[in-house]
Amino acid sequence: MTKLLLVRHGETTDNKNHILQGQTPGELDAEGIKQAEEVAGKLAGEKIDAFVSSDLKRSEDTCRIIAKPHHLPVVTTPLLRERDWGSFTGKYIPDLQNAEWPDDVESLEHLKSRAQNFLTWIKVTYPGQTVLAVGHGIVNKAIQSIYFKKPMNEVQKMTNAEVRVLIL
Repeated sequence: MTKLLLVRHGETTDNKNHILQGQTPGELDAEGIKQAEEVAGKLAGEKIDAFVSSDLKRSEDTCRIIAKPHHLPVVTTPLLRERDWGSFTGKYIPDLQNAEWPDDVESLEHLKSRAQNFLTWIKVTYPGQTVLAVGHGIVNKAIQSIYFKKPMNEVQKMTNAEVRVLIL
């Protein structure tokens, strides 16, 4: 069995300001760095065989902070990127509540396909190992939707730097 420690990246300025980041790099703010350091401290004594991250800066930075006590490299993958929000990217989230969705938003089917591909890649690449993977709110929700065989709206949203354990 492969043990997956699924983590959401630390807080960013855009998270705090309710800006839809999508696939922009993002930058951890002071709180986000602190959150990642707290996770690093809690997991410093755990045996973790590999560290994997979205290739977006906010996740990669979070993962590097968590991986530091383990002296292991971080492998990045676009499979863990946040949902592509198309022309909604960079917008103030409360303003989008009743907005008509543009055609350039990544479909749920494509997002869930990436999530399935990610889970398969982890199982094949790291069999029997413990892997910590840092992703984003919506893609992590899609991964759990596939894992638990539940609709995404039944998966509780992860907070910044939250860790959930999945046994693959």
